[in-house]
Amino acid sequence: MNLPRILTIMGSGETAPTMVTTHRQLVSKLPSPVSAVVLDTPYGFQENAPELAARAKEYFKTSVNIDIEIAGLVRLHDTHIPADPVQIERGLRALETSSYVFAGPGSPTYALRQWSGSPVARLIADKLQNGGVVTFASAAALTLGSATVPVYEIYKVGQDVELLEGLNILGTIGVNAAVIPHYDNQEGGHHDTRFCYLGETRLLLFESMLPTDTYVLGIDEHTALVIDLTEELATVTGNGTVTIRLRGNSYTYSSGSTIPLAQLRNPWPLLSGETDSSTTVVEVTKIQADPAVPVLTSLEEALHAYQDAFHHSLSHRDAEGAVRAALDLEQAIADWSVDTLQSDIADRARRALRSMISQLGDAAVSGVKDPREAVAPFVEAMLSVRAVVRAEKRFDLSDLIRDTFSALNIEVRDTPTGVEWTLPNS
Repeated sequence: MNLPRILTIMGSGETAPTMVTTHRQLVSKLPSPVSAVVLDTPYGFQENAPELAARAKEYFKTSVNIDIEIAGLVRLHDTHIPADPVQIERGLRALETSSYVFAGPGSPTYALRQWSGSPVARLIADKLQNGGVVTFASAAALTLGSATVPVYEIYKVGQDVELLEGLNILGTIGVNAAVIPHYDNQEGGHHDTRFCYLGETRLLLFESMLPTDTYVLGIDEHTALVIDLTEELATVTGNGTVTIRLRGNSYTYSSGSTIPLAQLRNPWPLLSGETDSSTTVVEVTKIQADPAVPVLTSLEEALHAYQDAFHHSLSHRDAEGAVRAALDLEQAIADWSVDTLQSDIADRARRALRSMISQLGDAAVSGVKDPREAVAPFVEAMLSVRAVVRAEKRFDLSDLIRDTFSALNIEVRDTPTGVEWTLPNS
């Protein structure tokens, strides 16, 4: 069986529910069992790199239904911590023999420094030439072009904008572009964090440093550009858009669009408005989501939806509906917890869950003659949640529920015969 030759670029959400369908569509094109590997270099400098690797394995196992190997290429060379030559060779061999390669969040500058002088770029290019699927997302996506920019050093430390040499994987397929993921980022609220936290002013400065034949390829968050080199077509999937931009002039493709690869290789007629029949964007039916996968655009959206449902249920004295909303929020936190870009919103969601538990206690206790009888359905419901999260070893949520009960003066005891609970003076 000839392997497909596909390069997928994701703007973000690479291990979130929004990209499950895209991952599944990609691996469905490969012979089973799929030989897959996580190229873990981009986050290799982080102290929690093993945890991130474990999350990636769990995501692909439970959501994409494949086993994936961790390359272990967190450090190929450095000055303060010796690299392991045995592990390097093992990781490079896994990269060479796999049919599906995935790389995601971290630092593009760290990744490029580690990959410099190594066979990584050649192995990726060979896979696209001879057969295989390569998916680069977030930080890894920044390395794909002929040039990139140290986005995190600029945004977090105040480093000046500068042009860095990329892997130029895109150049090997005839595309002269610098990739900017997180293209539509709005995390800054009142200040401009679009274009992977660069903002308009700094992106314009970066563009001015690019060669005249190199454009910016922008990928929105929770969006993917799937480039099929055999079919000579690219497809936009996910929630957002893909943008071709040259010094302020842009052309945007919506999700569900197909793009002739020739258009990515020569976008100048599009940017100048001089299109003809060979450069017409072909609109296609959007890829249908797997009905077994929750359709959530973000944890933020889930938080607002379940908070609204919770308050609506409370206002209509619908205890079961309120408990269901709390359970749904807990499940959403679990579903989205593997997405490393969701830490802030995950904290907010946990605080909201804590508030829901507290409000359930207040609603149950106030104005009733028999507090234990009125409170019991709510306490038992949350104890059921606690039992589930303890079984899944999510002790952070288990502790949150325990502490909230304590704050409400509800004493919970784990005994050999089961869980017991008491109210003050009961």
